[in-house]
Amino acid sequence: MTTYKDAGVDIDAAESAKKSMKDSIDRGDGRVLNRLGAFASLVDGSFPGYQEPVLVLKMEEPGTKQKLAFKHGYVRSICFDTINHLINDIAVMGAVPHYAQDLIICGKLEEDVVTEIVQGFADACEEQGCVLTGGETTEQPGVLEPGTYALGASVIGIVEKSKIIDGSSIEEGNSVLAIASNGLHTNGYTLARTLMDRNPDLAEKDIDGTSYLDAIMQPHTCYFKALRGLFDDDRLHGLAHITGGGMEGNINRILPDGMTAAIDLGTIQIPPIFRAIKEAGTVTDSEMLRTFNMGVGIAAVIDDAAVQDIQTHLEKHGHRSFIIGTIKKGTKPVVFEGTLGW
Repeated sequence: MTTYKDAGVDIDAAESAKKSMKDSIDRGDGRVLNRLGAFASLVDGSFPGYQEPVLVLKMEEPGTKQKLAFKHGYVRSICFDTINHLINDIAVMGAVPHYAQDLIICGKLEEDVVTEIVQGFADACEEQGCVLTGGETTEQPGVLEPGTYALGASVIGIVEKSKIIDGSSIEEGNSVLAIASNGLHTNGYTLARTLMDRNPDLAEKDIDGTSYLDAIMQPHTCYFKALRGLFDDDRLHGLAHITGGGMEGNINRILPDGMTAAIDLGTIQIPPIFRAIKEAGTVTDSEMLRTFNMGVGIAAVIDDAAVQDIQTHLEKHGHRSFIIGTIKKGTKPVVFEGTLGW
């Protein structure tokens, strides 16, 4: 007699893991109307304080960084990567995150690992003031190898309709303010991993007092708490989360027709890890710019007169910032000027 367990799926282990998840998910938030075990999550759909609430929906996954995370023991960290990236993507539109759900796909369900993942997701959500209401854990032998995981998450945020930040008010003369990243965040990892595959000693190379591996595995910075304090500031006109495609590929997503962001490459404060990647792979500047954020986590388009006030606000929240460009009239959304200051 062949059982489901013999075929590779252990239902008992899955049920045990679900029980272990309960405390991570159930944190007493009164907006969540049911708990783990229901077919779907029920949450209160009233939004006190909003006149015209607009739901902002987003799904995200941590890319190939998760392969390194599970191989080298950064399980909790990759959960923060996923949630922080996810929340940044709605925060740049002026939204406040409310509810999140996770997705865990594995070749073989390991209860301790799955429990750590759910705990990590829940803690990352709580740190940003939102709630992990549940999700899906699925064991798929034959699709993924044992010990291999594929993660994802989704979020629901809310923004007042009149306060949506979409770049439509960007105009000539605005400044482009970079809010610093701490490194790669969650993009460019296929290249970063390839370099380690070619030269395993690279993982231990010293990068400004830490190893290459630790440097590339820094969790994706979440900017929501700092940005939230700017949502009502009319001097803020646009926000771009610098992810895949780099500055050019993301700043152009918020620029109105006829506007160009002229970026002075020499003003960018480049974290040391990017120099290490460039040197290890003999990577051209143009390839670095379209693959990585190069030290710019968020590009904020703001009134020129507001620069000092907004930088002071960001600094209070622990974020460095620096001017990297200005908005001009033009037909090409993003234009690079000067050269990177390696």
